[in-house]
Amino acid sequence: MLLASLNDAAARDVGDAVRIDGTVLSRSDLVGAATSVAERVGGAQRVAVLATPTPATVLAVTGCLIAGVPVVPVPADVGAAERRHIITDSGAQAWLGERPAEDEGLPHIPVRLHARSWHRYPEPSPDAIALIMYTSGTTGPPKGVLISRRAIAADIDALAQAWQWTPDDTLVHGLPLFHVHGLVLGLLGSLRIGNRFVHTGKPTPAAYAEAHGTLYFGVPTVWSRVVEDLDAALALSSARLLVSGSAPLPVPVFEQLAKLTGHQPVERYGSTESLITLSTRVDGERRPGWVGLPLTGAETRLVDEDGASVPHDGETIGRLQVRGPMMFDGYLNLPDVTAEAFDDDGWYRTGDVAVVDAGGMHRIVGRESVDLIKSGGYRVGAGEVETALLGHPDVQEAAVVGVPDDDLGQRIVAFVVGSADPSVLVDYVAQQLSVHKRPREVRVVDSLPRNAMGKVLKKELAGWA
Repeated sequence: MLLASLNDAAARDVGDAVRIDGTVLSRSDLVGAATSVAERVGGAQRVAVLATPTPATVLAVTGCLIAGVPVVPVPADVGAAERRHIITDSGAQAWLGERPAEDEGLPHIPVRLHARSWHRYPEPSPDAIALIMYTSGTTGPPKGVLISRRAIAADIDALAQAWQWTPDDTLVHGLPLFHVHGLVLGLLGSLRIGNRFVHTGKPTPAAYAEAHGTLYFGVPTVWSRVVEDLDAALALSSARLLVSGSAPLPVPVFEQLAKLTGHQPVERYGSTESLITLSTRVDGERRPGWVGLPLTGAETRLVDEDGASVPHDGETIGRLQVRGPMMFDGYLNLPDVTAEAFDDDGWYRTGDVAVVDAGGMHRIVGRESVDLIKSGGYRVGAGEVETALLGHPDVQEAAVVGVPDDDLGQRIVAFVVGSADPSVLVDYVAQQLSVHKRPREVRVVDSLPRNAMGKVLKKELAGWA
């Protein structure tokens, strides 16, 4: 059963199973209200959920999973054109729960917080699609990623093993409920494992400290703010595990978290298509800047442009490919794009580049399209240069891109937030790394462009160069 903790919930009730937007739901409240939702949507082919951090979203998603109706999570802040594309492409038949002012003409099914039903639904097939999650659309219109119930269950179970995640945990985060991090890992993970779930609304250091959790999820932006708030950081010392993902965690932030909270954060890697495939473990090494080992059931490999394996020496960059039970079932309405995403042996081409050391630890260099820089005949990973820059005390944020250059092919350009002199930073990187990896240009900016999950928008940044 995908939502395992909801089975016989009344016999194992928890009075504060979910806390979100000022509302507290017991486990039996959650089952009764979500089953009432299931009765209203049963038989639908798919429905759209405006994924705000509210009880309505929790009940809408849970109700659909009980009924076996695929959910299309729609970002609350998405633009009109993108929202229209998601609704049209997905074929969603109605808005369930909240709806936007521009509802694209779809009927609306409200979620009634106090309604209850105790009807028992048969468990849908593990192969049934649970979610249709749309990618960010950085390479064209957003694509609908088909995620099965089996994939979600396999991924959560593998993470539970790696993180020693149990029903005794209280999971806290303030992340969006339209991404894998907040929705699949945070909410659905809690409903499968049976732990208490707390959504803080905005992921502020004070809100995290006040939640008194044992397990915390955050993106690097969240953790960088936590380490700047001494009281909040000290309050998290009573937690069991801090998890960082969705973007690389700067090494200085990792080190400050460890110093102030007493916890080295767990880092992990994944995508909408693959869910989470790599992670450091509770009982293993947590190395700053590295995202760990394959989860149980997952496999990875690194290949060069010709498809040949690259050495696992911790230095040689290769294209990362993954496979395992947590993989997606393809892109909705895009059979040709789906076919191109996999090779004949079922390896998913992630589009990311990485290095692996002799012990199997992975470090993600970044996206092949923007983070693998070919300069002067050398292959340089943007992430390595960014890590070096962040080691300078006068640099708060850093992002590195390659821009076309008639002489070098690509020129390494760094954008930094901080007070350091650009020429000093060029020399600093040359001393930390090989000389050919130094930025040819450093620009000091007030802020870096980021998406909702904290990832730097490299293609936008390259346009600034």
